Amino acid sequence: KGDMSIVGPRPLLERYLPYYTDTEKLRHTVRPGLSGLAQINGRNNLDWDSRLGLDVEYVQDITFSLDLSIILKTFFKAIKREDITIVDQATLKDLHVERSENDGDKNLTT
Repeated sequence: KGDMSIVGPRPLLERYLPYYTDTEKLRHTVRPGLSGLAQINGRNNLDWDSRLGLDVEYVQDITFSLDLSIILKTFFKAIKREDITIVDQATLKDLHVERSENDGDKNLTT
């Protein structure tokens, strides 16, 4: 159907939409991809701010050479099995949970 690209921000759950900052919403100006900057720079080892920041960085600097670099690095990371976390060892909270908790913390301090 052409809904996805090979390279681009990984698609995330629709329930996360209200929790994006205005800058992070830029990730939706391009088609989602199978791999992107976040996947070659830490994947599940990244926190949400870093992951979404890399998505925005990609959107703001899309080039053929960047896409080619991401494809090659993805291939080698997959072969080496780098940055893979086992489900039981994953420590990243869902975005909506993390952002809701952080908003609660802000409300406590203001």
